[in-house]
Amino acid sequence: MPMNKVAANADEAVYDIQDGATIMVGGFGLCGIPENLIRALVKKGVRNLHTISNNVGVDDFGLGLMLAAGQITSHKGSYVGENKLLEDMVLTGRIDLELIPQGTLAERIRAGGAGIPGFYTPTGFGTVVAEGKETREFDGRPYVLERGMTADFALIKAWKGDRWGNLVYRKTAMNFNPMMATAAKITIAEVEHLVEPGEIDPDHVHTPSVYVHRIFQGTNYEKRIERRTLRKAQA
Repeated sequence: MPMNKVAANADEAVYDIQDGATIMVGGFGLCGIPENLIRALVKKGVRNLHTISNNVGVDDFGLGLMLAAGQITSHKGSYVGENKLLEDMVLTGRIDLELIPQGTLAERIRAGGAGIPGFYTPTGFGTVVAEGKETREFDGRPYVLERGMTADFALIKAWKGDRWGNLVYRKTAMNFNPMMATAAKITIAEVEHLVEPGEIDPDHVHTPSVYVHRIFQGTNYEKRIERRTLRKAQA
């Protein structure tokens, strides 16, 4: 793997993502999502994608842009409550949706990145989540077998990264981005600050460069908030 992994921009970084690919997209809600990479995929026009992400964006932002462009065939995630288009697509059979408990989703991705093919969890036993899955009892408690999860590509967002691909995340962007970086054949990272090797303290690295194949500095971040809640002004 080359040491200098810098791509010129998002369009160059996604050059080999083709129709039918399975793609993990990092972030939590609209926090820490790879905005530039999502826009590049919309521009590229690839179709029949299978996405794995905690959320599916909102109707006009994030993965919601790819939904509106008709690029996503199936999605695995844990929360879809802010996207009316997705709701309509599910009800009309235009997308295959698998809802996964949030902790289980995170662990399936982590397990996939660690080379663990499956694990048992009590979450979901006795519900539709367990339908068609192997169950087993440990110490008197029932568990469900869940499979590790991997992808062809992981599109992730970090706060800072160097040319070798070492990454540092901030705050909520720590959700899903680090584990997805380990669970794909090709990991593409966009960062707010691209620095030279040695500028990041090794003790501060969250994702080591060995997991990252391409990196570039993103631009024009909107960093939207899904739902803004304000306290009413007191009279």
